[in-house]
Amino acid sequence: MKNQVFSRRQFIRTSALLAASAAVFPVSAQNKKSVYRKASTAVPLKWLEDTDLKYLQGVTWGVPWPKGLVKENTEFQLRNEHNESLAVQAWPLAYWPDGSVKWSGYAVNKVAASSGALTLKPGTAQKTSGGILVKESDTQIEIDTRRIRCVLNKKGSLLIESIEKDGKKQLLKGKLVMITQNCPDSDTEQDINKKLYTGEIGSVSIEQQGPVRTVVKIEGTHRAGPQDALILFVVRLYFYHESESVKIMHTLIYDGDENKLFIKGLGFRFAVAMEDELHNRHIRFVGEEGGVFAEGVRGLTGLRRDPGQEIRSAQVRGAATPAVSEFPDVVSKRLHLIPAFGDYTLYQGSSGSFTIKKRTSSNHSWLNAGHGGRSAGTGYLGSPSVGVAFGIRNFWQSYPAQIDIRGAHSQLAEITLWLWAPESPAMDLRFYHDGMGMDDFDKQNEGLEITYEDYESGYGTPYGVARTSEMQLWIMGTPANEQIAGLARSLQHPALLICEAGYLQEQKVFGGNWSLPDRSSAAKRKIEERLDWSFDFYKKQIDQFDWYGFWNYGDVMHSYDTDRHTWKYDIGGFAWDNSELSTDLWLWYYFLRSSRPDAFRMAEAMTRHTGEVDVHHIGRFAPLGSRHNVMHWGCSAKQLRISTALNRRFLYYLTADERIGDLLKEQVEGVKTLVDIKPLRKREKFDDESMIQRPSHIVHASFGTDWGSVAAAWLTEWERTGYNAVRDKLLRGMESIAAQPKMFFTGAGYFDFNTGAFEITKKQDISISHLSAAFGLTEVCEELLLLLDVPGFKKAWLQYCRLYNASREEQEQELGSSVDKLNLRQGHARLTAFAAHSLKDEALAKRAWKEFNLGAEQGIPELSLVPRPLVLNPIEEYKDAGTNGAAQWGLSAIQCLAYAGKYI
Repeated sequence: MKNQVFSRRQFIRTSALLAASAAVFPVSAQNKKSVYRKASTAVPLKWLEDTDLKYLQGVTWGVPWPKGLVKENTEFQLRNEHNESLAVQAWPLAYWPDGSVKWSGYAVNKVAASSGALTLKPGTAQKTSGGILVKESDTQIEIDTRRIRCVLNKKGSLLIESIEKDGKKQLLKGKLVMITQNCPDSDTEQDINKKLYTGEIGSVSIEQQGPVRTVVKIEGTHRAGPQDALILFVVRLYFYHESESVKIMHTLIYDGDENKLFIKGLGFRFAVAMEDELHNRHIRFVGEEGGVFAEGVRGLTGLRRDPGQEIRSAQVRGAATPAVSEFPDVVSKRLHLIPAFGDYTLYQGSSGSFTIKKRTSSNHSWLNAGHGGRSAGTGYLGSPSVGVAFGIRNFWQSYPAQIDIRGAHSQLAEITLWLWAPESPAMDLRFYHDGMGMDDFDKQNEGLEITYEDYESGYGTPYGVARTSEMQLWIMGTPANEQIAGLARSLQHPALLICEAGYLQEQKVFGGNWSLPDRSSAAKRKIEERLDWSFDFYKKQIDQFDWYGFWNYGDVMHSYDTDRHTWKYDIGGFAWDNSELSTDLWLWYYFLRSSRPDAFRMAEAMTRHTGEVDVHHIGRFAPLGSRHNVMHWGCSAKQLRISTALNRRFLYYLTADERIGDLLKEQVEGVKTLVDIKPLRKREKFDDESMIQRPSHIVHASFGTDWGSVAAAWLTEWERTGYNAVRDKLLRGMESIAAQPKMFFTGAGYFDFNTGAFEITKKQDISISHLSAAFGLTEVCEELLLLLDVPGFKKAWLQYCRLYNASREEQEQELGSSVDKLNLRQGHARLTAFAAHSLKDEALAKRAWKEFNLGAEQGIPELSLVPRPLVLNPIEEYKDAGTNGAAQWGLSAIQCLAYAGKYI
């Protein structure tokens, strides 16, 4: 069977098809009626970071459970510090092999979330009072949170028909908008032709419906006419019981021709019904560090004739002023002569600078009204009685971003939350060079030798890459400055409940290959300090080198150029990291053991980026990821090792995020793409076996980067669904690797993705790469061994772990020959440590530490200051910086401590 290329039409139908296929699964992940089952485990929960609970609207999170404890029909009790039972919505996220629940997702509303310290345990659930009301017809979905009522459309361009509160429709006509042009702004010799698109609904589904939390998924494409459709979108709307707020998760999937399509603006637009007098209409923008721009549409302060302190104070506070009849005559009879400013723009053009401007109307000039560094991207338009607050998460980090208010002086004002600011140059996603004559394999290989770039014409396209953004709406009267600053903080740092690190470690989540920080000896303390330093170094590098922007935020660079004192942002395969050597895994395991909020936020941003931007979601390359490059999608090596589900599982299980669930689902059939996009298509060796004609459902795949990624996708799918057919394919893969003449050292084989099994080769050759275990194979194999009893596979994996770093004599004795010139010995020390732990072999454990200590990355490095004029801006420099080494050192340190810590 040929690999299926995902078309635009097929993408829009994705949800319906997945829903249909889910019907064959023996268990469902959501919306099951619960029956009480007694159990004793109580799990304390804590906030990820300091959270101002009064601004919460609702919280969703995940919790792991011991095998066999929680059945699918278990209810849960959530209790606060006063031992009061609170309403909580629960649903399974993953299952143990025996069918018990491994991970559950939970949701609470703002009342429960603001109750202080919380404890969760199986038990009789507290019923929600009232709960969310959902009504569905052929054309609309109506959702009533008991605070606001939202009407969604199932067809047309208006996603949100209206949102009302207290019987008043305050938000109207919510829709997606996109501005395109035919050329980039820099090509001034061309006439620039712009076109406005609006999002057209393709399908709508209620993805989750519960008393506390309801999620609606909308898919479609932007249209400028019946035959003019561009840029697919997925929008999710999140509603919580008793909340005045709606969270919007927006994903675009680029499906245009980057040489002809240049996106000038991309955003969400809605109208706000205006009722009060112009002087009682208020504008708010939140800048940086809680600073607030606060003005009235028609100002009453600073006038030549004073309306009085009470009136001025009321307007400044955002409260209703006394009636106009109580104004001094010298003011009241001249109100119409005070300019009313109807239009406002907050524009974040870079990560370090924003501006605010305003004008009376479109026919008149702008006035500069404010400026600053990093805006929180949150604003408000309305009056003390009605209005809407709004914001874009990661506003400055994902620049260029913009918020427009238009017609604030009219009866129906308009707000646009621009995810890509139209005041900036249009997106230019074209490849950064013309190929430089590399039109055959030999020339391309020469290019790889000099710039480390795997170039091939037609492969450096952004077609199919995606970007997910988050927005929030609050239906409310004019907030005080302190309140809107608090709303901005709650948007930029969403509240999240997490389990204590000790509890997560006891459950062996994500393999049980990590331990809690331990500084009980000098040697351990040295490693712990270096782990902290390494994370802190990269956190600072993001800021120092401005690794921000709509398409860049979340990624880090690959290699450092000591001569120019900068990262190799412009050199082929040395630029953006794109998950190379498991940077994502390093950050997530570091967070698990440390519980550091900044580590979570950095890992979260990386998961969003690497799972969306670095992966093709439609088209001929879907769902493969792109190897490291100057352009995130630029490398011609499209690989499962980059798109691997293993990198996404952490965020999914810790937050129960539905968009991450989409990314996990994409990878289940990802191996089929290898039929046409072969991992080693430029380096295949032809021998008797490879010349045999094979069916199209058989691909050549490595046991490391390829099968490791397939195993991660299938493991996750099996966990999420309980579908044993997926488990059986995993088992056949494990058994067939164990049956190879050299087991894992055979290296690769012909893989039947219908059955999950490799062909058993007759060759006795050893074929292995230092990268085989560097992209998650280590971590996924150790999870599989905890879940599935396959003695042959355990033997095969332990052999690989023992022998990779072993002496030539040991390798020759067991394999018949040695494995020469293998790199990443320090990173592979964690494999030796795992073998030592599994076999209870003290000698192996001590060998693991010798291998780990071979590397230069020990202790805290000295940073040197590079001043002007040697560089544009002064920097702190670590000359040996390299993300490959940092990620592999971090993973090896964490796992050696876990498996062989007592032998350090």
